[in-house]
Amino acid sequence: MARKKGNRYSGIGGQAVLEGVMMKNKERYAIAVRKPDGEIDVELENYQELVHGNKLKKLPLIRGVFNFLDSMILGTKALNHSASFYEEESNGKKSGQTSNGGSGEKLMNLLVALFSVALAVGIFIVLPYFISSFFERYIRNASLLAILEGCIRILIFLLYAWGISAMQDIRRLYQYHGAEHKCINCIEKGRPLTVHNVMRSSRLHRRCGTSFIFFVLLVSIILFFFIRVDNVVEKVVLRILLMPVVAGISYELIRLAGRSDNIIVKILSAPGMCIQRLTTREPDAQMVEVAIAAVEAVFDWKSYLRQNFGYEVDDSAEAGEPS
Repeated sequence: MARKKGNRYSGIGGQAVLEGVMMKNKERYAIAVRKPDGEIDVELENYQELVHGNKLKKLPLIRGVFNFLDSMILGTKALNHSASFYEEESNGKKSGQTSNGGSGEKLMNLLVALFSVALAVGIFIVLPYFISSFFERYIRNASLLAILEGCIRILIFLLYAWGISAMQDIRRLYQYHGAEHKCINCIEKGRPLTVHNVMRSSRLHRRCGTSFIFFVLLVSIILFFFIRVDNVVEKVVLRILLMPVVAGISYELIRLAGRSDNIIVKILSAPGMCIQRLTTREPDAQMVEVAIAAVEAVFDWKSYLRQNFGYEVDDSAEAGEPS
């Protein structure tokens, strides 16, 4: 059977966590963590969406808001799980042992996610407006002020991404972020999922959350450009109220970027891909092993390669021979 060329959308996505990777495929997700003793622990569960079975969640733009909240909640849960392996034993509970995901835990994850969103809105949406307002005495043109506000917003994000990379734990998190991307790229390029093939894959991916944030910043510049009110409170409130719209549009753009090789999509995705050079690092082989464990727990990559690229994975490929 002739092998097909080109990228194929896999549908899997993930997130780096403390000393590990979370991978999600449809409703199933797996969190693989390298424990302090060197072993890889894999937790496999179903994720129940915040709004399950609602037809509104399938509508363009609206679905982006729900998916964003779901990703925040699941991301918080995954980070908490990975951190538990490195906490000291307390109350007779050993490190790495997690709760059964009851309603209390779900509520706490939701509250943490909402707090994170509120903090992000304050830093990246409201703060740039107030900084740009200091230049009103020098710049009388409202359109130029709106553009300046957007540039400040992007600058704050770049400084934030670069600044936290100086922390050792964040550097390792960025490496696991790179391992996550490399695994997905390896599969979507049609290569067997081995350490060898993953290591030589790109650490940049167009469906990355970093690219999503860039789209949020870009879309916010365009939308906020048309806000024409004089009252300071109204300006701030309108920016906050428009954030679900910004998130919805950004989700559609990142969704399109992951499914299309159109030249316009590539151009729009290019800045986000560049920013990923700040938020990802090259992983080592042990980190890649953890990422592979997370993928294999939720995704049958051999079947995927057979269906989408038209070939069976032989023993030499599994052993890591170049393909």
